[in-house]
Amino acid sequence: MSMKNNLLKRITIDPEICHGKPTIRGLRYPVDSMLELLALGMTIDELLVDYPDLVKDDFLACIEYAA
Repeated sequence: MSMKNNLLKRITIDPEICHGKPTIRGLRYPVDSMLELLALGMTIDELLVDYPDLVKDDFLACIEYAA
């Protein structure tokens, strides 16, 4: 299985979580919110400090999902 497919497994869509918006691993972290923070210039390392229950691959999955 490719790295891309493994990363995309981290993105989930559940109508019961965040109104069905794509989130990271079923947690209440919408993909679009994380992408917005990255677009504003935050680094993944900075985000890992702010969101300690997430890991680097979660943010890479958000980027891959957007691509």
